[in-house]
Amino acid sequence: MERFQGENFQKNVEIVDKIKEIAQEKDCTPSQLAIAWTIANGALPIPGTKRIKYLEENAAAADVLLTKEDLERIEAVSPKTAVAGERMTAEGMSEVNL
Repeated sequence: MERFQGENFQKNVEIVDKIKEIAQEKDCTPSQLAIAWTIANGALPIPGTKRIKYLEENAAAADVLLTKEDLERIEAVSPKTAVAGERMTAEGMSEVNL
């Protein structure tokens, strides 16, 4: 998978590190930040889990309040086009109905 190889991997790790910093400042996990961001953008996230511990963690994301400035900062750190590398190989993409 291209996203996890060479320079692409390093660029994507840098994005993750910045998201971790923002989450730490908001006193939440990166997962909670992502869920709160999704909600703030008008979507309903449906995270899955097998463990109650993570279910509770995911639910606590509802308590993460993101300001306009927080949302702008997250978008600046990780705009929709920031991820480096393709999601799947060409062969893999041909096997899914996207």
